[in-house]
Amino acid sequence: MIWGFAALIGVSLGLLGGGGSVLTVPVFVYAAGFDPKMAIAMSYPVVGIASLVAAISHWRAGHVATRVALPFGLVTMVGAVAGARLATLVSGATQLAILAIAIVAAAMSMLRRGHAATDQEPAVAGTPAGGTVASAPATMRFSLLVVGLGVGVLTGLIGIGGGFLIVPALIVLARVPIHSAVGTSLVVIAMNSATAFAAHATATPIPLAFVSAFTAVAIVGSLAGSRAARIVPAAALRRAFAALLLIVGGAILYQSRVVLYDAFSNTTARWSAP
Repeated sequence: MIWGFAALIGVSLGLLGGGGSVLTVPVFVYAAGFDPKMAIAMSYPVVGIASLVAAISHWRAGHVATRVALPFGLVTMVGAVAGARLATLVSGATQLAILAIAIVAAAMSMLRRGHAATDQEPAVAGTPAGGTVASAPATMRFSLLVVGLGVGVLTGLIGIGGGFLIVPALIVLARVPIHSAVGTSLVVIAMNSATAFAAHATATPIPLAFVSAFTAVAIVGSLAGSRAARIVPAAALRRAFAALLLIVGGAILYQSRVVLYDAFSNTTARWSAP
């Protein structure tokens, strides 16, 4: 079962440019029995290496916008360091609760993209099709900066790649075509995962043998997904995968209900205090 999830995570990365990475931590926690903080640290080499391998396949096919990937990726790396610092201030249970919200958000994003003709996005005024970050209007560049920092913080905090945010941002804000957005997203995910792993590795030693085997299976899946991306319509798969994410995210949200209730109660108490 665990190895099946590893393959699924890899396939989703290669085919969709993200989404599957949000399953890595739940698989490590609920299927393999690891502590949440350990699971988050373990997720980075899996997601990062599988993304890098899939990105190479997309790059060979000409589906990586490097002039967008590098500056956007550098911004996410800064956010990843901040997220890793933030992770030291919260409990593992809190991280799982935040992860559950991110999983549900990822599912909703995938469903929305499944209903939208994302590869026929309307032009953004002043932005050449498939352009660069520098060629986008100032408001678009600022939005990309915010998204990049946010993705990086989430990566460093809860161990997700953030493809569900990166791909739509690349399509809408940088006007990168859908196939190039997938490949470009994989490069960004590899960059911020490597940074987050470096920030976590010294504090949380990981079981290398298990992680290496899991990563190897995910790599095989990512290569298969990258090849399938050239011929398989992704819309139906995206909807099915989004349904799976909703189930997983909903289950973790239910298990995290006490943490979320306490956080809500404490917040309202602070606001209502004289």
